[in-house]
Amino acid sequence: METSRNRTMADSQNRTGSDELIFFVNGRKIVEKNPDPETTLLTYLRRKLGLTGTKLGCAEGGCGACTVMLSRYQAEPQQLLHYAVNACLAPLCSLHLVAVTTVEGIGSVARKLHPVQERIARSHGSQCGFCTPGIVMSMYALLRNNPTPNMADVEEAFQGNLCRCTGYRPILEGYKTFTVKGGCCGGKGQNGCCMTNGNGAFQGSKDKPEEATSLFNPADFEPYDPTQEVIFPPELMNLSKGQRSSRSLCFHGDRTTWLQPESLDELLLLKWKHPDARLVVGNTEVGIEVKFKNMVYPVVLAPGFIAELNAVTHTEDGVVFGAACTLSHMGAVLKEAVQSLPPHQTQVFQAILEQLRWFAGQQIRNVAAIGGNIMTASPISDLNPVFMVAGCKLTLRDKDGSREVQMDDGFFTGYRKTTVRPQEILLSILIPYSKKCQFVSAFKQSPRREDDISIVTAAMSAIFSPGTDIVKDLRLSYGGMAPVTALAKKTANRLLGRQWGEELLQEACSSLAEEMSLDPSAPGGMVTYRQTLTLSLFYKFYLTVLQKLRLQGLSVQEVSSECLSATEIYHPETPSSVQVYQAVPEGQNQDDMVGCPIMHLSALKQATGEAVYCDDVPLYENELYLALITSTKAHARILSVDVSAAERCPGVVCCLFASDVPGSNVTGVRQDETVFADGQVTCVGHIIGAVVADSQLHAQRAAKAVRIQYEELKPIVTIQEAIAAQSFYEPIRAIQNGDMEAGFKQADHILEGEIHMGGQEHFYLETNVTLAVPREEDGEMELFISSQSPSDSQSFVAKALGVPANRVLVRVKRMGGGFGGKESRTTVLSTVVAVAANRLKRPVRCMLDRDEDMLITGGRHPFYGKYKVGFLQSGKVVALDVSFYSNSGNSMDLSQAIMERALFHMENSYRIPNVRGQGFMCRTNLPSNTAFRGFGGPQGMMVAENWITDVAHSLGRSPEEVRRLNLYLEGESTPYNQILHGLTLDRCWDECLSRSEYEQRRAAADLFNRQNRWTKQGLAIVPTKFGISFTATFLNQAGALVHIYRDGSVLLTHGGTEMGQGLHTKMVQVASRVLGIPCSKVFISETSTNTVANTSPTAASASTDLNGAAVQNACETLLKRLEPFKTKNPKGSWEDWVNAAYFDRVDLSANGFYKTPDLGYDFDTNSGRAFNYYSYGVACSEVEIDCLTGAHKNLRTTIVMDVGHSLNPAIDIGQVEGGFMQGLGLFTLEELHYSPQGVLLTRGPGSYKIPAFGDIPTQLTVSLLRDSPNEKAIFASKAVGEPPLFLAASVFYAIKDAVRAARAESQMMGPFRLDSPASAERIRNACCDQFTKLCPPAEPGTFTPWSVRV
Repeated sequence: METSRNRTMADSQNRTGSDELIFFVNGRKIVEKNPDPETTLLTYLRRKLGLTGTKLGCAEGGCGACTVMLSRYQAEPQQLLHYAVNACLAPLCSLHLVAVTTVEGIGSVARKLHPVQERIARSHGSQCGFCTPGIVMSMYALLRNNPTPNMADVEEAFQGNLCRCTGYRPILEGYKTFTVKGGCCGGKGQNGCCMTNGNGAFQGSKDKPEEATSLFNPADFEPYDPTQEVIFPPELMNLSKGQRSSRSLCFHGDRTTWLQPESLDELLLLKWKHPDARLVVGNTEVGIEVKFKNMVYPVVLAPGFIAELNAVTHTEDGVVFGAACTLSHMGAVLKEAVQSLPPHQTQVFQAILEQLRWFAGQQIRNVAAIGGNIMTASPISDLNPVFMVAGCKLTLRDKDGSREVQMDDGFFTGYRKTTVRPQEILLSILIPYSKKCQFVSAFKQSPRREDDISIVTAAMSAIFSPGTDIVKDLRLSYGGMAPVTALAKKTANRLLGRQWGEELLQEACSSLAEEMSLDPSAPGGMVTYRQTLTLSLFYKFYLTVLQKLRLQGLSVQEVSSECLSATEIYHPETPSSVQVYQAVPEGQNQDDMVGCPIMHLSALKQATGEAVYCDDVPLYENELYLALITSTKAHARILSVDVSAAERCPGVVCCLFASDVPGSNVTGVRQDETVFADGQVTCVGHIIGAVVADSQLHAQRAAKAVRIQYEELKPIVTIQEAIAAQSFYEPIRAIQNGDMEAGFKQADHILEGEIHMGGQEHFYLETNVTLAVPREEDGEMELFISSQSPSDSQSFVAKALGVPANRVLVRVKRMGGGFGGKESRTTVLSTVVAVAANRLKRPVRCMLDRDEDMLITGGRHPFYGKYKVGFLQSGKVVALDVSFYSNSGNSMDLSQAIMERALFHMENSYRIPNVRGQGFMCRTNLPSNTAFRGFGGPQGMMVAENWITDVAHSLGRSPEEVRRLNLYLEGESTPYNQILHGLTLDRCWDECLSRSEYEQRRAAADLFNRQNRWTKQGLAIVPTKFGISFTATFLNQAGALVHIYRDGSVLLTHGGTEMGQGLHTKMVQVASRVLGIPCSKVFISETSTNTVANTSPTAASASTDLNGAAVQNACETLLKRLEPFKTKNPKGSWEDWVNAAYFDRVDLSANGFYKTPDLGYDFDTNSGRAFNYYSYGVACSEVEIDCLTGAHKNLRTTIVMDVGHSLNPAIDIGQVEGGFMQGLGLFTLEELHYSPQGVLLTRGPGSYKIPAFGDIPTQLTVSLLRDSPNEKAIFASKAVGEPPLFLAASVFYAIKDAVRAARAESQMMGPFRLDSPASAERIRNACCDQFTKLCPPAEPGTFTPWSVRV
């Protein structure tokens, strides 16, 4: 009977019918008659069910924005399983009899908030809010499994979640309140216990009563009661226990058939019939292949529910895991074994657990199978090296029987190939117990610790003859050193029978250097670093084993105390933090919220998924979807475009090209770009055309089917290539002051140097998105855009459509992050979408996928700085000549303004009497680079900090002494002749020194460095001075429109957009103060071009200053009009006065306007005021580097920021921390890799790493400078968006300080070059030692590198 059933199942593809898919979403039963195997849960939730709280951030399981919780009933051992997953990877068809819980299902503002939602909002952990639902669901899933977690559990739960706004600290702080200890520091806080200091009730510190240290009060939170959670649907429980749960399922889609067999025999029959079918458990690999590598799998087998494949068996040799066991499950089983078995038996288990700690994020580990990890055969797999050195045995099975193979160097036969035959499946893996004299270690080195793919991964096992230090068996396995996981057999064989000592180490290193060599053009690049790592990691293993042998009582060489740190395994400490701000003065009206740390007005909605972003706008009846056709060449003529295959694809409506633009195809900030490429492409990602279809999937498939023929031209990719070809945009800007010649003559020393700064991807969690809705008459068009510049979008669209601007309405509700990336580059998408909607007279939508967004929109300008600096013996700098080169890309965009700001910040905070700066904008064949938080300022200041460090190093003085000596004083003037008034640099500096306990920390670090050879600590203290104003004078204006309605409610509109920075919240605070009414009476709906016209972009940190003053102006006008009625009825209420005014026919609407006075700098005469005022700050950071791997830990950071009188300390501290973390990414982590042909190789969170939860400094103190009012801006406040970002350079220079200590061990003194970012690779290569000497880099020019520095 059984076999005939299997046969019918195997033949079922001949039938057209699909089975019914039954699952539950937020307690509601869903029966899907025709599920498509290629549909993900995320698409289904958002498009079919209209549940838009779950967000799309990357489509590759790398950002966590789409996290939901799945629950299913497990028959063995009868229990419910709850686990967080990435909805963007979860196939809809895998959800049979599963309950899905989304952020909407746990609470809402309308009904009742869940404590997880409330606490992230009230602790200020949601800024733009796009990542918030995913973080909420990660925390919720943790609490469902463990209602009283500790802080380590919380941190682990967030390994798969990213946030680009907050800097993570407030999220952890808010969720600390769920933990067992309530997150108390145990009295380790800076001023005693944190509960009485930072996180307790609102209060001041004893010596300064008006100094507040808490931004929220945990006592206000709703208590968490685990018994009140949503129950598992009873109907689903019955279905799971009944017959329906174990039957075979078959689902047919357009291109794929999904078969879920009920038994192992049936699976083997199907695999025999379809040898090319892919087995899918978690879809964490196949999902990526289908999405990004255009793979099509006609048959997919889903064996996830077959008992044998999920079994775990303990045998006398070890533990056998079924191949479909998830990594989380394997981890839990091995943890238990480690706790219950003697340590000598669990060496292999511990090595696997060490790798699992840093393996992807929780959401991936919860679904990814062990078998999938092995069979994917990735050359950089974290687990395969451990399986290889442990000699794990794999059981393979087909319908005729099974065989056992050992995982050795014969198992992987080539890149992503194994010895497993097509009709076989991997049934199970035996992970053996270790032996008495066996030592096993595993290592992983990646750019970022959490959720990152390895650069090099390794596992090593040594077995000794009992009672001796003589090597009996040695296995060294490496990932990332060949197209397969490789065993260093030659080296291992050479060392057999040898004593474990210094001689063995020397031989092992020289042998490994030879055996583990890489071609200099190897994919992945970093060749020298990877080769050095093979030796460094072996050395760590060597020391670890030496230590363990000594513990066993053998008389081997002792590991000297200074080398011990090389054997330590990294365990993160729970971060702690302090925030200090000035409390509002006593007696301030209780309705006046200016100066109070009030919550972001949308935070609660963001935490429940109810906040609407552009792509959350419900689908229109006849809406279409657009996909872009982009260039694959950096510089080429277009010979032909063939759309025939695309037009035959299902659902396609039309294809659009340059000839279809009704108005002008010319566009761009400088009118040097086109809507669609016309005859020539000048970068990879250049938009050539678009396909419009009935769904996103159809549009994207059709776009990939378009065939384009090119005639390639030689591209210019890097700054150095542009310099060689003299490929620059005009004008070449310069600022000069003083007498250069005299300055250099006066100098005791002259020093020359250079530094390169890499670019940066904005990585706003919400990619660029536009929805265009054509109206029936007069060529009107309504656009919903995620843009910082509604007015620019309006004028660019109007120009492309050939209509006046008054026919185009642009609406921006909120953005899921912007950071400058949505200032000018959003228009490349919005114009295309508008052209399509106009042509078809139907609504058209497009939200870019993460890889498209990264490819097309450009980022921060890479900079190369060359300098010559003259200074006195004392360290005083007397002359500076600096040249900046920026990689501007294929159009001007905002590059000129960015270069000008770099020149305005070339001296950072230092007074230099004789100075010249020049700026060259390189014209290259990369996508046009654009605005990014700091706008050229950080690049200019980075070069300044580099030369000031060089000056200190060359004099043998401490860099902070030289910095302090050269700091600006009140009344001094800048190179562009602006006098500095209200300078607070010295106050920030002194407070930072004292709060960071700099002298003690410096002494402690010096002592640490004397005691440790392979780990070094470094400190740096860095100031910043950031000019506030648009450098383009005309942009320093803003408008506001205020309506008072008859019931007394106020509708406020202004020209700024909300992207998480809390601008709307601050504007409501301003209106509330001026009108003298509570914030609850004031409402902001959106920013739109039909309420406030001709707005400036929300940028340059100036939006609160400009819009706040415009709002104040409008509100004061209204107050004047209400004055007579207040005088007449002094005891009346606000509503009484408004009503009286209305009946007296008084206008209750007012426009407000503001322009910044006395601005206007002239480069030709070097005169005029460039900035309205400056924001100042100082940061001190301390790091620890691992000299062997280049990894670093951020130990402490103390920031003192002058934000004037803060309008909202919670928002301002959020901006300081968020900006700092973004800078941390810029200077230490984030690297864009381009091929020599100009192709971007890092196109998503898998390959491009922004800081994660684990990257925040272990101790973070942020203090807003007290008593520093700023008369130049609204209510004495100061701009705060961009200035703090550069303070992260303190981490870079702390790293440089630590590297300097490491170089001193090798007798290398004086200035040295360290380019930004200070990645693990750069740190390791700069720490020269005996291992780096064995791995010399190949001569440049003798090979083609995998990636080039642009």
